[in-house]
Amino acid sequence: MQSATALALTGFIAWALLLLVVMELIRTQMVLTGKVPANGFAPDNAGLSPFMQRLARAHANCVEGLPIFGGLMTVALLTGQTAATDSLAYIFLGARVFQSLVHLASVSVPAVFIRFTAFAVQMGIAVYWALILLGAL
Repeated sequence: MQSATALALTGFIAWALLLLVVMELIRTQMVLTGKVPANGFAPDNAGLSPFMQRLARAHANCVEGLPIFGGLMTVALLTGQTAATDSLAYIFLGARVFQSLVHLASVSVPAVFIRFTAFAVQMGIAVYWALILLGAL
């Protein structure tokens, strides 16, 4: 049986990949319809719709968090310490996906507060994991 940590890590990576695939499908459609030249995209989707800019940022948030959050889960997996991470792994993944979905929906002040709360949950879990893993090594 796979651990919750392995499934959450894979889910985190798959979520980041899904955001990237959606972004690239939309970009491909824009190129094929002549709306944007193939070399006309900025990494942050500047100059495109607000949704496309939020999509780029939501994907970047996942990529930026992967070394920290994914790294802790990887340490747990490599050292056989998944008992330290399994109990909160799905909560972490849910908070990550929720953060991205809120980001995609809006950048209003209430949405930013909600998004930050989801991120704070992830940070709290990561600090807890780091302390437990450091104590076990």
